[in-house]
Amino acid sequence: MQASIPSIIGQMIVFFIFVWFTMKFVWPPITKALEERRAKIAEGLAAAERGAASLKEASAKSDAELKAARAQAQDIIAAANKQATQMVEAAKGTAAAEADRIKASAQAEVASQVTQAKEALRKEVADLAVLGAARILKREVNAQAHADILQDLAGRI
Repeated sequence: MQASIPSIIGQMIVFFIFVWFTMKFVWPPITKALEERRAKIAEGLAAAERGAASLKEASAKSDAELKAARAQAQDIIAAANKQATQMVEAAKGTAAAEADRIKASAQAEVASQVTQAKEALRKEVADLAVLGAARILKREVNAQAHADILQDLAGRI
């Protein structure tokens, strides 16, 4: 079981040739592939970090734009409410003016009708007075002849 020295030396030479061959031809492509893989992983991690930062920035921008949109919506609603209030107040003013005009017109018409009724009543009272006087005197009184007296009588009533 003794190994022969030339056999051990031959095995050592073959082993060194194998190590040299591996280091010269096998190891460089493996290390190159490992280095490329490491670079891709590092690049992927950097891209993920950039994406996370970009996502945070986009989220902050969207929050700011949402706040601005809400504020703008509140302003629009406030302006619409103010305009609606102004329109209601203007309509109230117009309605009040129209009501006053209608009221004044109605009062003028009532006054006119009252005047007409008074005139009609005066005429009727005058006619009744003449009729009463005619019955009392048992004779007919000439209304045309006594028109001044009847006008004076009607004016007093």
